[in-house]
Amino acid sequence: MSLKEKIESKKFVILGEFEPPKGNYFSPMLKWANPVRGRLDAIVVPEMASAVMKASSLGASAYLQREGIETIFQVCCRDRNRLALQADILSASALGIKNIMVIQGEDIRFGDHPGAREVNDLNIIELLEAINTLQRGKDLSGIELKGTPEFFVGSSINTGATGGLLDIELENLEKMIELGVRYVITNPIFDIRRFEQFLKRIDTSQVAVIVRILLLKSAGMARYIDRNIKDISIPPDIIRDIQKAPDKVKKCVEIASQLILRIKDMGLPGVLISTVGWEDKLPMILDRI
Repeated sequence: MSLKEKIESKKFVILGEFEPPKGNYFSPMLKWANPVRGRLDAIVVPEMASAVMKASSLGASAYLQREGIETIFQVCCRDRNRLALQADILSASALGIKNIMVIQGEDIRFGDHPGAREVNDLNIIELLEAINTLQRGKDLSGIELKGTPEFFVGSSINTGATGGLLDIELENLEKMIELGVRYVITNPIFDIRRFEQFLKRIDTSQVAVIVRILLLKSAGMARYIDRNIKDISIPPDIIRDIQKAPDKVKKCVEIASQLILRIKDMGLPGVLISTVGWEDKLPMILDRI
């Protein structure tokens, strides 16, 4: 079954996230993907996450797809104009990629090329409209295509936004659903009670909410995220448990596994496990759940 079929049939899906390399050596991606082949439902390939230059999501997605691994291609508003975006989307379809995820992209000033110019020719809503237009067989100039793409379309959502910013997130979610978005991936979730309050504000029958589970690496990392990363809250007991654990790596894997099981018990459709360089720990998490 494809990812689309699994989500539509209400199967709990487990996604992984594999960063493309900073270079053209793609083999390590396959090295880490092979041990979890058949255990993950698809692999999300980020497009220059944190505005750090790496090989493209399109290239890495196509590489894994060629090896028989279903991928989710990320397309980012930040770096390309409407010509390049349409070209990449058509190329992805021609290469057999069926899943696409639209993101805005982080502020380029915080990446490794702070002098680069952001493009943002289209915002997320406009890019989703562009995908709809392509899937109807025309480009943004109204010219007919020779071959029409078809995608299972997703995007992202910030569940930690508050006040007016949360209202904007919810308004955008309604627009995205109208434009064909069938799944959204959240920011990293640690505080389940706070997340439950967010879920009360949306109709989960209209869109699959896939929860991002971030594998922590240390108490220091957890403390830094809680204090400095906007819209992500980590309960003090999680930080304390890592700090006190004799085997901190094992404890971090355990925390991620417990969060996944809680999300599954809540009846949500799936999770995305972000290992941020600890791809070798992914089988350990899958064993536990």
